Amino acid sequence: MKKVIFFTSLLLVFALSACSSKPTTTLTYSIFFPPTHSQVKVATDWAQEIEKRTKGEIKINILSGGSLTPAHQCYDGVVKGISDIGMSAFAYTKGRFPVMEALDLPLGYSSGKVATRVANQFFAKQNPAELNEVKVLYLHAHGPGLLHTAKPIKTLRDLKGQKIRATGSSASIITSLGGVAVAMPQGETYEALKRGVVDGTIGPIEVLKGWKQAEVIKSTTDCSAIGYTTAFFVVMNKQKWDGLSAEAQRVFLDVSAEFIDKHGEAWDADDVIGRQYTIEKGNGIVSLDATEVKRWEKAVQPITAEYAKGTQLKGLPGVAILADLREFIKAETAK
Repeated sequence: MKKVIFFTSLLLVFALSACSSKPTTTLTYSIFFPPTHSQVKVATDWAQEIEKRTKGEIKINILSGGSLTPAHQCYDGVVKGISDIGMSAFAYTKGRFPVMEALDLPLGYSSGKVATRVANQFFAKQNPAELNEVKVLYLHAHGPGLLHTAKPIKTLRDLKGQKIRATGSSASIITSLGGVAVAMPQGETYEALKRGVVDGTIGPIEVLKGWKQAEVIKSTTDCSAIGYTTAFFVVMNKQKWDGLSAEAQRVFLDVSAEFIDKHGEAWDADDVIGRQYTIEKGNGIVSLDATEVKRWEKAVQPITAEYAKGTQLKGLPGVAILADLREFIKAETAK
């Protein structure tokens, strides 16, 4: 009799355990950055933290290097369910995100942490309809974009006619400064610089290490006075999001909020490493004199004016959008 009671109790324990355990949901995460890039490392930590806090209910497989969807197709890949989660830049699909593209304007970002915080505050306030197809988990953004070239650029005259790799709003910056903008994702830039297809690239100094571009350029011009950023999204397929349990959704939101600063700090750490790396390679860093800084600032002023005008014509509050951004930048820089 005792044996019967024992085995009955044992079966009951197994039955209750089976009922209480939740099946594992495995999600794919497409990232265009190479696997060694710090942003992939931070994203991996994010994924592991979600798996930990959901007690294995959620598992995230990261596919970096654009192996699942290339940078410019990443967003559509999430919408269509090719990947469940995706990280890429708004700039890679120019014109599709008119509100969010304002983040990339040359508004004088001082660091990646400032740009990242501003990006998330801006999205929270604007909540633009252009992102309604997906669930936005969080955003991040790099430090001030600088000019990296085969030949030293000390003045606007030196830049005239130079072919510079750029995307989104940074292409407008290059054009305004007198260069020739060539649209190209980061993944193709190294070879283009190496073969002389382009004369330079514009981006945060971290690319010189993270994408090894210090090997194929000779000089960096510190034009941080007109510092722009590139905003990156981390988004999830809407159906996949809706299919998660309320508890799992809460974990995603909590962990994502915690990782905003982690991404910004990683960008800033990479800028330091990128600067050291390019100097070790024997490359020079050009600082613009005060007179030249004013010339560069004046040259890019029409970009924000054009953005405001263009968005107003689309029925979007361009002037208010820029006012919000400047206020967020001012507040975060002061911190």
